[in-house]
Amino acid sequence: MKIAVTYENGQVFQHFGHCENFKIYDVNDGMITDSQVVSAAGSGHGALAGFLKDRGVDTLICGGIGGGARAALGENGIEFYPGVTGDADQNVTALLAGKLYFNPDTMCSHHHEEGHNCGNHSCGEEKHGCAGNQ
Repeated sequence: MKIAVTYENGQVFQHFGHCENFKIYDVNDGMITDSQVVSAAGSGHGALAGFLKDRGVDTLICGGIGGGARAALGENGIEFYPGVTGDADQNVTALLAGKLYFNPDTMCSHHHEEGHNCGNHSCGEEKHGCAGNQ
């Protein structure tokens, strides 16, 4: 099993489509055997599901995520847990223990707001519906 986490400075990054790094964990018999941070810079919204699939990822932990990304992950057979915040390593451990707190209804919807421009915020911040507290 391979679990990917949207990743920035040890934390779950809060905007899947703008994620530049993923931390990917190799899991055998319910235990983490290895992990590495990989760059996804330049992949963009539409290509990130394929990027993860190409690396053998079958599970994703993330913050905010839009409908198109949800569909792409599903098409690539990647199970995902949105609406997660906090420490990446602790959240993977929680998932493996069956204790991960996530919100399956978390949507990243700020792209539909009139006048919103993604270039006007730091995507590591909680903002406009991307942090899972809607």
